This record gives sequence, C-alpha cells and structure tokens, in this order.
Amino acid sequence: MRAHRAGLLLAAVACVLALTGCSNAVAPGDTSRRGSDPDHATIGLLLPDSTNTRYESADRPAFEARIRGRCPGCTVAYQNASADAARQQQQAESMLAQGAAALVLDAVDGEAATSIVNEAAAKGVPVIAYDRIVDSRDVAFFVSADNRRVGVLQAQALVRRLRQLGVPAGSGILMVNGSPTDNNARLYKAGAHSVLDTSGYRVLAEYDAPNWAGSEAQTWVAGQITQFGDRIKGVYAANDGLAEGAIAALQAAGASPVPPTTGQDAEVAAVQRILAGTQYMTVYKPIRRQAAIAADAALALVRGERPKGTSVTTIDDRKVPTVTLAPVTVTVQNVKKVVIDSGFHTISQICTAAYASYCAEHGIT
Repeated sequence: MRAHRAGLLLAAVACVLALTGCSNAVAPGDTSRRGSDPDHATIGLLLPDSTNTRYESADRPAFEARIRGRCPGCTVAYQNASADAARQQQQAESMLAQGAAALVLDAVDGEAATSIVNEAAAKGVPVIAYDRIVDSRDVAFFVSADNRRVGVLQAQALVRRLRQLGVPAGSGILMVNGSPTDNNARLYKAGAHSVLDTSGYRVLAEYDAPNWAGSEAQTWVAGQITQFGDRIKGVYAANDGLAEGAIAALQAAGASPVPPTTGQDAEVAAVQRILAGTQYMTVYKPIRRQAAIAADAALALVRGERPKGTSVTTIDDRKVPTVTLAPVTVTVQNVKKVVIDSGFHTISQICTAAYASYCAEHGIT
C-alpha cells in the first residue's frame, strides 16, 4: 500500500544543504507559485485536531509568529479540522479558492490528504507536509520529528522503569496506540514494538485509539482492567492525551500507585502529572522550531526558492527535502531542564496552586 510505503521510506538519505540535484515540487525561479506579491502572500496552515493541545498552544502561535517576523505583509489563514479528513479537504479547497500561495498541512489522514496535495499542485500551489507525511510525490517539503525514534524512547523508558521497580519478566503491559489514520502513529507503534517485543515483558492487549481521543483510551483501558486487573504493570500510551485517559481509568479502578505510563508532546497537564507521580514520562519534541522551519520553507516556496533540508524522504520517485528533529525523553529528573529552562512552558503554567507543592519538591520555583 502506498501509505505504508511512504511511512517506511522516511529513512533519511544524505542530501547537501543546497539540495542540488534533489527533486522538488518547485523549481528554482518558478514564478508561477509565488503569487502576484510574495511579500503579501497568504500562507494556509491546516492543523488536524484540537484533541492534542499542542496545536493551539505551540504549533499555531509559533508558526504565526515566525511568518510575522519574516514577512510582515504576509497573512496566515488558519483552520483546524477537528479530526475530520473531509472537513480538512474542504478547508484546503477554500484556502486555494481564496488565493493561498502555499499550504502547510498536518494531515488528519495521510492517504486521504493526497487529494489536497494533488489539487494544490494542479493550481501551482506548493504544499509542505508538517509533522505527518502525505503520500503524494507532489509534496514540496517535509518537516517532522524522528517519529519511529519517539516510539523507541517511550518503550525504552517504560522497560527501564519496570526493571527499576523490580517488575519480573513476563509481566503484562497495555499498549494504547494513536489514530489508525495517522502515519506517525504507525511509526510510534513500530518503534515501541522494536523494544517491547524483546524486553521480556508481555503485551496483554493493544488498541489504536480513533482520532487520538483520550476518552476512547479511557474506555478501552477500563475494559482491560476488568479483564486483566492487577496483571497490568505498565501502560504504553502514544501521547499525553491517551495517557490522561489511561491514567483516569486506572485511578477510577483504584490503582495506587498508577502503573508507569508513557506519553508524548510534553503538554502542560502531562508535565504536572509527571511532577505528581501519576505519569512516568513524556517525549518532548522541538515543536516551536519545527513550526519555524515550516514557516521559513513556506516563504521560500512562495518566492520561487527551494527550501533547504538536511535529508530527503522518497515518495515514489520523488525526493522530498526533509528536516527531521530529534525527540527527547522527559521524566521528573530532567523535566525542569528540558521543558521549563528551554522556554517551552513557564513555571506559572506548570506550578498552579494544585501543583505548587510538587514543583517545590522537585526544585521548580
């Protein structure tokens, strides 16, 4: 299947920074995609859902700030698809009809979104695949974290913690994976399985949560608790929203302490849970840097330039310029350095009244 192949082909191949000889959807000097005035262009930003709080709290504001700083006369047209691929298609079509000079697309469904890329290409409008690859050879640029590595880090942290706690080999864990329509979720899962399958621990059951919905995770984990009870010694949750749902189900069932549970995105609520000891870890990704790279690439494309990449992603015979960013494991031991000292979140955001004592306990004041 093409979507599966595109996910596997994320393996980066070295490419010179100028991308000389790399195929791209935009040729140097191509003025057809610049619009009438690149210094007053409209850039479309299409994000997939509001379930993951990062999109509104980090991705969008960072992207808009970068565009304002680099092109004061440019405009960002923003839409959130609320996890609806058909809605995202309509939003993209509307942006194209209104004269968007470039689209930055975080696809709800990477396979379905090929129609967005194809329609944009037919109109001479470049599309940047943001965070999730789209299975189209007409993608002009791709920026994301190393998504398979995210799953590896999550699983390594979970296994390490279980061993620290003396949980014997053969004990059981649950896997709560991401949306089945998200190619990144497949990569997280593959990375996690590469560790868990040889760890000595047993996956009791696993579930692909539709639309990354924490409520779906909560309902499913509650059902697994009924079946497996205290045989559940750990939970692999693919992101912080799923972790929140899983933890809620465990707490409702009286689990104390909550079995080690993973996450991703370093959401404020997840950092608070880590400080309080109810979530073991999360994965920090340099989201604001990713948004800035996407903004710079969009501006380059509307000016008829090739954006620079550090590698390529091959889709069919097309080599798409790519930037892949490194994720970082976050536990209570390094949360201050990674999340707060970096400026990703502030102390006032994390250390609300309900969490002030935990912040003091861990030296965050």
